[in-house]
Amino acid sequence: MSDPEAHEPSPAFLGALANEQFGLQSVSGISVSESSSRAALYLSTLSSGLVAIGFSATHPTALAALTFSVLPTVFILGCFTIVRLVDTSVENLVALRRLERVRQYWATLDPAGAHFFGPDAPRSGYRGVRYGFWAMLFTMASMIVFVNGVLAGAIAALLLAIAAGASTAVFLPVGIAVGALAVVVGLVYENRRLVPWISGLSSDTAAGDAALPGS
Repeated sequence: MSDPEAHEPSPAFLGALANEQFGLQSVSGISVSESSSRAALYLSTLSSGLVAIGFSATHPTALAALTFSVLPTVFILGCFTIVRLVDTSVENLVALRRLERVRQYWATLDPAGAHFFGPDAPRSGYRGVRYGFWAMLFTMASMIVFVNGVLAGAIAALLLAIAAGASTAVFLPVGIAVGALAVVVGLVYENRRLVPWISGLSSDTAAGDAALPGS
Protein backbone atom coordinates (compact mmCIF):
# COMPACT_ATOMS: atom_id res chain seq x y z
CA MET A 1 0.00 0.00 0.00
CA SER A 2 1.40 3.41 -0.96
CA ASP A 3 2.21 5.98 1.72
CA PRO A 4 -0.38 8.81 1.67
CA GLU A 5 2.32 11.30 2.65
CA ALA A 6 4.48 10.30 -0.32
CA HIS A 7 1.71 10.37 -2.87
CA GLU A 8 -0.65 13.34 -2.97
CA PRO A 9 -4.22 12.14 -3.64
CA SER A 10 -5.81 13.56 -6.76
CA PRO A 11 -8.78 15.94 -6.48
CA ALA A 12 -10.86 13.48 -8.48
CA PHE A 13 -10.15 10.72 -5.98
CA LEU A 14 -10.95 12.94 -3.00
CA GLY A 15 -14.19 14.02 -4.68
CA ALA A 16 -15.16 10.42 -5.34
CA LEU A 17 -14.32 9.51 -1.74
CA ALA A 18 -16.46 12.37 -0.44
CA ASN A 19 -19.36 11.24 -2.65
CA GLU A 20 -18.93 7.72 -1.34
CA GLN A 21 -19.07 9.02 2.21
CA PHE A 22 -22.29 10.93 1.55
CA GLY A 23 -23.79 7.90 -0.17
CA LEU A 24 -22.95 5.62 2.74
CA GLN A 25 -24.44 8.10 5.18
CA SER A 26 -27.64 8.06 3.13
CA VAL A 27 -27.72 4.26 3.12
CA SER A 28 -27.29 4.20 6.89
CA GLY A 29 -30.06 6.74 7.43
CA ILE A 30 -32.46 5.01 5.03
CA SER A 31 -31.92 1.61 6.66
CA VAL A 32 -32.69 3.02 10.12
CA SER A 33 -35.77 4.80 8.77
CA GLU A 34 -37.05 1.64 7.09
CA SER A 35 -36.55 -0.32 10.31
CA SER A 36 -38.65 2.19 12.25
CA SER A 37 -41.40 2.12 9.63
CA ARG A 38 -41.58 -1.67 9.49
CA ALA A 39 -41.62 -2.05 13.27
CA ALA A 40 -44.36 0.58 13.56
CA LEU A 41 -46.39 -1.17 10.83
CA TYR A 42 -46.19 -4.49 12.64
CA LEU A 43 -47.11 -3.06 16.04
CA SER A 44 -50.01 -1.04 14.65
CA THR A 45 -51.34 -4.10 12.80
CA LEU A 46 -51.11 -6.17 15.97
CA SER A 47 -52.83 -3.45 17.99
CA SER A 48 -55.67 -3.15 15.46
CA GLY A 49 -56.14 -6.92 15.41
CA LEU A 50 -56.34 -7.10 19.20
CA VAL A 51 -58.92 -4.29 19.25
CA ALA A 52 -61.04 -6.16 16.70
CA ILE A 53 -60.80 -9.35 18.75
CA GLY A 54 -61.77 -7.43 21.88
CA PHE A 55 -64.96 -6.16 20.26
CA SER A 56 -65.96 -9.72 19.40
CA ALA A 57 -65.31 -11.11 22.89
CA THR A 58 -69.04 -11.46 23.62
CA HIS A 59 -69.65 -13.56 20.50
CA PRO A 60 -67.80 -16.91 20.75
CA THR A 61 -68.14 -17.77 17.07
CA ALA A 62 -66.88 -14.39 15.88
CA LEU A 63 -64.15 -14.47 18.53
CA ALA A 64 -62.84 -17.83 17.32
CA ALA A 65 -63.01 -16.77 13.68
CA LEU A 66 -61.14 -13.53 14.28
CA THR A 67 -58.62 -15.09 16.64
CA PHE A 68 -57.56 -17.83 14.26
CA SER A 69 -57.49 -15.60 11.19
CA VAL A 70 -56.08 -12.31 12.48
CA LEU A 71 -53.47 -13.54 14.96
CA PRO A 72 -51.75 -16.07 12.65
CA THR A 73 -51.68 -13.44 9.91
CA VAL A 74 -50.05 -10.94 12.25
CA PHE A 75 -47.58 -13.61 13.39
CA ILE A 76 -46.52 -14.28 9.80
CA LEU A 77 -46.20 -10.54 9.25
CA GLY A 78 -43.98 -10.46 12.33
CA CYS A 79 -41.72 -13.16 10.88
CA PHE A 80 -41.35 -11.18 7.65
CA THR A 81 -40.70 -8.03 9.69
CA ILE A 82 -37.97 -9.71 11.73
CA VAL A 83 -36.16 -10.90 8.61
CA ARG A 84 -36.27 -7.45 7.04
CA LEU A 85 -35.23 -5.71 10.27
CA VAL A 86 -32.18 -7.95 10.45
CA ASP A 87 -31.48 -7.18 6.77
CA THR A 88 -31.60 -3.43 7.40
CA SER A 89 -29.37 -3.85 10.45
CA VAL A 90 -26.80 -5.64 8.30
CA GLU A 91 -27.08 -2.90 5.65
CA ASN A 92 -26.48 -0.28 8.32
CA LEU A 93 -23.48 -2.14 9.75
CA VAL A 94 -21.95 -2.55 6.28
CA ALA A 95 -22.35 1.18 5.66
CA LEU A 96 -20.82 2.00 9.05
CA ARG A 97 -17.82 -0.25 8.37
CA ARG A 98 -17.18 1.44 5.03
CA LEU A 99 -17.64 4.88 6.59
CA GLU A 100 -15.07 3.94 9.22
CA ARG A 101 -12.57 3.07 6.49
CA VAL A 102 -13.15 6.46 4.85
CA ARG A 103 -12.60 8.19 8.20
CA GLN A 104 -9.41 6.21 8.70
CA TYR A 105 -8.15 7.47 5.35
CA TRP A 106 -9.02 11.07 6.22
CA ALA A 107 -6.95 10.67 9.38
CA THR A 108 -3.82 9.84 7.36
CA LEU A 109 -3.93 12.88 5.06
CA ASP A 110 -2.52 15.28 7.61
CA PRO A 111 -0.71 14.92 10.95
CA ALA A 112 -3.61 16.76 12.62
CA GLY A 113 -6.15 14.42 11.07
CA ALA A 114 -5.87 11.83 13.83
CA HIS A 115 -7.38 14.30 16.28
CA PHE A 116 -10.52 14.82 14.18
CA PHE A 117 -10.96 11.54 12.28
CA GLY A 118 -9.28 9.03 14.56
CA PRO A 119 -11.18 5.99 15.89
CA ASP A 120 -12.94 6.05 19.23
CA ALA A 121 -11.13 4.96 22.36
CA PRO A 122 -11.46 1.20 23.01
CA ARG A 123 -12.97 1.83 26.44
CA SER A 124 -15.74 4.06 25.11
CA GLY A 125 -16.54 1.81 22.13
CA TYR A 126 -17.80 2.78 18.68
CA ARG A 127 -19.46 6.21 18.86
CA GLY A 128 -19.57 5.89 22.64
CA VAL A 129 -21.33 2.51 22.60
CA ARG A 130 -19.58 -0.76 23.35
CA TYR A 131 -21.14 -3.48 21.23
CA GLY A 132 -21.09 -6.94 22.74
CA PHE A 133 -23.29 -10.02 22.68
CA TRP A 134 -25.93 -8.43 24.91
CA ALA A 135 -26.25 -5.43 22.59
CA MET A 136 -28.15 -7.67 20.19
CA LEU A 137 -31.01 -7.95 22.69
CA PHE A 138 -31.77 -4.24 22.42
CA THR A 139 -32.13 -3.97 18.66
CA MET A 140 -35.41 -3.22 16.91
CA ALA A 141 -35.43 -6.75 15.50
CA SER A 142 -35.13 -8.23 19.00
CA MET A 143 -38.07 -6.12 20.15
CA ILE A 144 -40.25 -7.62 17.42
CA VAL A 145 -38.86 -11.10 18.16
CA PHE A 146 -40.07 -10.88 21.76
CA VAL A 147 -43.48 -9.47 20.82
CA ASN A 148 -43.94 -12.06 18.09
CA GLY A 149 -42.87 -14.79 20.50
CA VAL A 150 -45.57 -13.75 22.96
CA LEU A 151 -48.04 -13.75 20.07
CA ALA A 152 -46.99 -17.27 19.06
CA GLY A 153 -47.51 -18.50 22.61
CA ALA A 154 -50.91 -16.83 22.78
CA ILE A 155 -51.99 -18.44 19.50
CA ALA A 156 -50.96 -21.88 20.74
CA ALA A 157 -52.72 -21.39 24.08
CA LEU A 158 -55.90 -20.07 22.46
CA LEU A 159 -55.90 -22.92 19.97
CA LEU A 160 -55.84 -25.45 22.79
CA ALA A 161 -58.33 -23.56 24.94
CA ILE A 162 -60.92 -22.67 22.30
CA ALA A 163 -60.58 -25.37 19.67
CA ALA A 164 -59.58 -28.31 21.87
CA GLY A 165 -61.20 -27.23 25.14
CA ALA A 166 -58.01 -27.86 27.11
CA SER A 167 -57.73 -26.81 30.74
CA THR A 168 -55.51 -24.03 32.06
CA ALA A 169 -53.02 -26.59 33.34
CA VAL A 170 -52.53 -27.74 29.75
CA PHE A 171 -52.72 -24.68 27.51
CA LEU A 172 -50.76 -22.33 29.80
CA PRO A 173 -47.46 -24.29 29.88
CA VAL A 174 -47.82 -25.15 26.20
CA GLY A 175 -48.29 -21.48 25.33
CA ILE A 176 -45.25 -20.49 27.41
CA ALA A 177 -43.14 -23.20 25.76
CA VAL A 178 -44.19 -22.21 22.23
CA GLY A 179 -43.56 -18.53 22.95
CA ALA A 180 -40.13 -19.23 24.43
CA LEU A 181 -39.23 -21.41 21.45
CA ALA A 182 -40.26 -18.67 19.01
CA VAL A 183 -38.14 -16.13 20.89
CA VAL A 184 -35.10 -18.42 20.94
CA VAL A 185 -35.39 -19.20 17.22
CA GLY A 186 -35.67 -15.49 16.38
CA LEU A 187 -32.69 -14.52 18.54
CA VAL A 188 -30.53 -17.32 17.14
CA TYR A 189 -31.34 -16.20 13.60
CA GLU A 190 -30.53 -12.59 14.46
CA ASN A 191 -27.32 -13.59 16.24
CA ARG A 192 -26.01 -15.54 13.26
CA ARG A 193 -26.71 -12.64 10.92
CA LEU A 194 -25.49 -9.72 13.04
CA VAL A 195 -22.60 -10.88 15.22
CA PRO A 196 -20.05 -11.25 12.37
CA TRP A 197 -20.76 -7.68 11.24
CA ILE A 198 -20.66 -6.25 14.77
CA SER A 199 -17.33 -7.98 15.35
CA GLY A 200 -16.06 -6.69 12.01
CA LEU A 201 -17.00 -3.12 12.91
CA SER A 202 -15.07 -3.37 16.18
CA SER A 203 -12.04 -4.88 14.45
CA ASP A 204 -12.05 -2.14 11.79
CA THR A 205 -12.03 0.50 14.52
CA ALA A 206 -9.16 -1.20 16.31
CA ALA A 207 -7.22 -1.57 13.05
CA GLY A 208 -7.67 2.10 12.32
CA ASP A 209 -6.30 2.97 15.75
CA ALA A 210 -3.17 0.94 15.07
CA ALA A 211 -2.71 2.52 11.62
CA LEU A 212 -2.71 6.12 12.82
CA PRO A 213 0.59 8.01 12.72
CA GLY A 214 2.43 7.76 16.00
CA SER A 215 0.46 4.76 17.26
